[in-house]
Amino acid sequence: MPKLKTKKALSKRVKVTANKKLLHSKAGRRHLLSGKSKKRKRGLKKRVVVAACDKKALKTALPYDL
Repeated sequence: MPKLKTKKALSKRVKVTANKKLLHSKAGRRHLLSGKSKKRKRGLKKRVVVAACDKKALKTALPYDL
């Protein structure tokens, strides 16, 4: 069976932790920031764990990271 290819675009957007959890950045931090509160912008800085329903699709896209 041939080797599987990693989706490079996804691997650049996602960080894998030591316990094989996936972290991603939140959307909404690029532009139109003047209309958002400071608290909201602070919350958008943090990385969050990928939802469980998306895990299966990411496992096929990143075969050797998980």
